[in-house]
Parts: sequence; structure tokens; C-alpha cells
Amino acid sequence: MEIQTGQVNAVSKSEVEAVLSIGDLAERTGVSAATLRVWESRHGFPVPHRRESGHRRYDDEHVRVIRDVVRRRDTGVRLDVAIEQAVAAQRPTPTAPGAPSVYARLRHTHPALTPQKLTKATLLALSWAIEDEFASRAQHAHLFGAFQRVRNFESANPRWSDLARTMEATFVFADFDVATTRRPLPPGRPIPVPLPPDHPMSREWAVVCDADELPVALTAWELPGQHAVPDRDRVFESVWTVERDAVRQAARVCADVAVDLGVQAADGVAEQLSRPLGPGTTDLAQVTSLFNRVVAYVDARVVGRT
Repeated sequence: MEIQTGQVNAVSKSEVEAVLSIGDLAERTGVSAATLRVWESRHGFPVPHRRESGHRRYDDEHVRVIRDVVRRRDTGVRLDVAIEQAVAAQRPTPTAPGAPSVYARLRHTHPALTPQKLTKATLLALSWAIEDEFASRAQHAHLFGAFQRVRNFESANPRWSDLARTMEATFVFADFDVATTRRPLPPGRPIPVPLPPDHPMSREWAVVCDADELPVALTAWELPGQHAVPDRDRVFESVWTVERDAVRQAARVCADVAVDLGVQAADGVAEQLSRPLGPGTTDLAQVTSLFNRVVAYVDARVVGRT
């Protein structure tokens, strides 16, 4: 899966205006170059533009956000929290309870879910671990995946087609052509949901499986200002959970979005997911199995980079 910001004009403008060296940035923000390097190493912030020579370059947006971080820190906010708040303050992420975004809904209804800054490579490992765990268990559940672009889904289509064969319903979100989504699909295939370019979920990474024994939701937003960062090293603000209520909230967002976008197959699913959760508990043995698979996948990705 790949997250796109959808701000083509802003990308070009930002790259052109990224003319500040780290020394210039230090002078304009009052934060020393050495401290800025420590922040980047420890917190993944600020994310510089990289020229072909490898030199860091920054723009006015970096200046504004760093000044905001300093202001928050000076009021007593812990540095990592100040960075998170400052970055979130300048990102146009919807926060209302009814916002059509999995990430926004979970952050609003479950604020205890701590966001983690993860690279794209790590998110891929997490997603594959979740997908493979469900493929191995063949659970009867509702499954949702946000791919942003059709080209991203095409590479994952074989895996998701296998998953869809045993799921009660499987929906995939991307910039599908509306006409193609109206064609009849064979049973047991992922149901495409066409996302308009300006829809919040068109910029969202998500794997959501609403299952009784092992509910899981993973979602992420790309941190801004990474236009020159290598693809696998891009950093995302991510949350994931196995809490039944949180996963149900995420699944309801997906189903409601599909209904709003005219996918008739989602009507019954949205109605089912609107009902109160019945009695039941998450199977801790399955959670342990999933955790072990996640560790193995992430470790394999790390070893692959060295």
C-alpha cells in the first residue's frame, strides 16, 4: 500500500522553495543545527528535502513547524508530544466523530491509542503479517483495505482475493474507475470502492478486519514534507489495535464510506456493523500468534535492509 498526499502543486512549489541549509534553519528558528540533527535521528523530525548530492534542504514550512515545536516545548510540553502536536496542527486531517476517515475516527474515539512514527517498510510488514494471519485462520469476518491507488491494489490483489474467499465481505478502497466498479463480480472477490481524489480515505493506509476472535485495525497517515525521501523510508503516523470496540468503529467508517459512495453491497454490512457488539472476548492465543508473526515480518524487513 502507498499513501499519496494528493498535493501535486504543493509538492512542486515546496521543492522549489526548499533552499535553506540546516545552518539557515538553525538561524531562523533558534534551534542549533546539532539539536535539529538529534531531533531528526530520535524523532524523525524535521524531515528534510534531499538533493541528489544528499544535502539537506528545508523550506518555510519547516521553519513554521519548528517554531511551533519550540513554543509548545517552552510551555512545558514534552518534546516528542510537542512535535506530534505541531505536525498535527498544520496537517488538514479531519477530526469530527463522523469524519470519513479511519484514522480520524480512532484518534477521536480512542485517544489512548498512541500514534507511532513508522516507515513504509515497517507498515508493509505489519500489513502482511495481519493479512497472512487471517489467511491462515480463514475467519468469517468483514475485511476492509485502503490502497489509495489502483496500482497499489493490483500488486496485492492475489493476496486479497485469497482472503476474500473466506470472509463474509471484503471491500477495497482506491481510485477505481466508477464504471469498472459497477461490473458484476464473481462471488468471493474483493468489492472495489471508488474513492474521489479529494476524499480523506484517498490518502489513508488501512487494514481493518472485524472478527469476533481476532479483531484488528491498522491505519496511518503520511507525515508531510517528505517529497524527496526514498519511498521505503517515508515516515507515517500510525495506530493499530485489537480492541473490539475500536476495530468496530474503524469497520463502521469503512462500511459507511462505501455506502455513501454508492456501493450497494455495503448496505447490509453497514447495517450489521451498526448493531451493538455482542458478548465475547478477543482470543489472546490468536493475538499472541499475530504478535509473533508481526515480529517475524518486521525483523525480516530490518535484516533485508542491512
